Amino acid sequence: ESFGKAVEEYLKIRSTVNKHGEKHIDLVAGFDEDVEIPETYVDYSNKPREYSLQAIQTVVRVHTRVSDLYNEPYNQIEQQMRLTIEGIKERQEWEFINNREFGLLHSVDPGQRISTRYGTPTPDDLDDLLTKVWKKPAFFLAHPKAIAAFERECTWRGVPPPTINLFGSPFLTWRGVPLISSDKIEINKSKSGLGTTSILLLRIGENEQGVVGLHQAGIPGEISPSLSARLMGLDKLGVASYLLTLYSSLAVLTDDALAVLENVEVGYYHDYEHRKTAIKTK
Repeated sequence: ESFGKAVEEYLKIRSTVNKHGEKHIDLVAGFDEDVEIPETYVDYSNKPREYSLQAIQTVVRVHTRVSDLYNEPYNQIEQQMRLTIEGIKERQEWEFINNREFGLLHSVDPGQRISTRYGTPTPDDLDDLLTKVWKKPAFFLAHPKAIAAFERECTWRGVPPPTINLFGSPFLTWRGVPLISSDKIEINKSKSGLGTTSILLLRIGENEQGVVGLHQAGIPGEISPSLSARLMGLDKLGVASYLLTLYSSLAVLTDDALAVLENVEVGYYHDYEHRKTAIKTK
């Protein structure tokens, strides 16, 4: 009896939504007269997912003797802070991609996951990925070796991808969408020793219902959004301690804002000499 009720409830819910789980919008179209206009509304989730900001913290310890005597030509505390913050930002990037709760690789909807045809990332594979995020795609995100593997496939086919300048640096593009590199997308070693990785495609921005970064502005001791530095005090040895804290997270606002190409082989190289010989033979 309970099973029958569960099935009945499931079918009832299924009849009110589309294949994406979104509520049907009742509409009428045409030029017929005296047609009753349907009434509708867009439902919302009673229990939406809540995202907690993750804290990345460390304590920088600098002896007062060092900061007093060796502040020229570089301010010792500022340099210690700068280098530590760079390490924090590197860890933040890794968390954005690999965190099991909110990381990009673990936030992709099952329907937005595709695999390569032959292992290596071909232009056809990236075209298929673009069909998953076809509304205002912002950029591909891939390991530098994955981008190099894609370049090799393009060169082999005689279709070198164009480049554009972003932030003063050249970036490859495919179909007008830039390929951004990140070594935080890990390469998994395969039995063949070549290694496999993934290529992400994102739409970004709250207005575009894409991927957005979450932070908390206005925290005590803030030196940049969500990043604070606070003096904890001096110990008996004259060592000053500074607490550095960074709060951040990610949210994917809609399923079609993120897609991934999986099983990307990064260690395959073409034999161009063999190709030249084959062409001469023909």
